Amino acid sequence: MIGGMAERVIAACDGASKGNPGPAAWAWVIADGDEKPVQWEAGALGTATNNVAELTALERLLSTVDPAVPLEVRMDSQYAMKAVTTWLPGWKRKGWKTAAGKPVANQELVARIDSLLQGRTVEFRYVPAHQVDGDPLNDFADRAASQAAVQQQDAGSTLGSPEPPPSSPSSKAPKPSKSSSGAAPRSAAAGKRAASSSGSASARTLKAKYPGRCRCGRSYAAGEDIAKNPDGWGHPECRTSD
Repeated sequence: MIGGMAERVIAACDGASKGNPGPAAWAWVIADGDEKPVQWEAGALGTATNNVAELTALERLLSTVDPAVPLEVRMDSQYAMKAVTTWLPGWKRKGWKTAAGKPVANQELVARIDSLLQGRTVEFRYVPAHQVDGDPLNDFADRAASQAAVQQQDAGSTLGSPEPPPSSPSSKAPKPSKSSSGAAPRSAAAGKRAASSSGSASARTLKAKYPGRCRCGRSYAAGEDIAKNPDGWGHPECRTSD
């Protein structure tokens, strides 16, 4: 278990799903005192959603770090972070139901994380994803998860794996952060209706050269159709969402 002799551990975790749902993976990375990656792990999940990958990454990180050591966790998923810090108490009071009375998604994972958080000091820090000058630890975890999702192979420092390849310059351009509300994106049908009423210029789509993340919080894979929206590029059905 990591962190037995440390005063504080700084780490980042991330998940990836190429298709959402699609080939997915999780990853975490732990830094030294200079915030340089010193230990990391990534694991394939088969077919899963982005949210499952994000939650699994957090669960694996918490399972790995000594609970007696204060931990700072950097994440670019507001859904995963808010699920276990903001929404969780209300879900438990309502018998694992949402405010709308529906069963909580990914309940087993959320409950496992809840138990791992008991009696320990954890500070969650949100860091925007895919920024040119973004958090290097989050970028490392993002690249590790993305590579494991594509290859569907486990990797990590204890396995002697090479570090995940750096992001290409074009894929590091600022992209919209994940949804801060955790709300589900509009349906594809609604997006298509909105697109049909927009001008022909805004209806233009192209194939993504690199994987990325849409303004709705879901990832898109290289080769998928994407369209320009007010915040950058993303799913065509999300281009007109507010």
